[in-house]
Amino acid sequence: MPNRHISRDVKIAALNLYEQGHLSIQQILDCVGFSCSTFFRILHLWRTTGDVIHSRRRAGRFRILHNDDIDYLLRLIRHHPDEILELLKHNRFISAHYTTIHRELERAGMSRTILKEIAMERSEPSRMDYVREASQYPAEYLGFLDETSKNDKPLAGAYLKFLKYQVVYLSASTLLAISRTAQCPRHG
Repeated sequence: MPNRHISRDVKIAALNLYEQGHLSIQQILDCVGFSCSTFFRILHLWRTTGDVIHSRRRAGRFRILHNDDIDYLLRLIRHHPDEILELLKHNRFISAHYTTIHRELERAGMSRTILKEIAMERSEPSRMDYVREASQYPAEYLGFLDETSKNDKPLAGAYLKFLKYQVVYLSASTLLAISRTAQCPRHG
């Protein structure tokens, strides 16, 4: 008998009839139309994997980093972006090349731009320059845009709406806690 496709539903129906004991194996095989060896191969697959169809294997190498490791990497980037390889090696006992980490971070949604922004935020001289420049102005002059209320992308069709800007005024004591989204007026 040549190889032919047996649908998943027929395989499950045959297994249900066998497990409930309504019919003998020979009656089930006559009803569904496949051989005894096929039936027992399907039964073995059902008992070992919980499904009657072989899962397709992914092409390529197995991944070194699991989901927990990737979450750990993302947390490391936010707290210690310069020490990723060493901390991964010592805390997770995983020795991975930096290109492997880069690929996994790209799959997780981290781009080079986001990584640059995080590194710039952690740069102490850049933060001090910004605070020094912003401290030249009185607190009444500083206005900040809330990123959540501003959308640069126009809406489709006739539903174009005007952008709303939420202005927040800060006192001089909270000047050091300025977020990276703040925009200061330039002098000159």
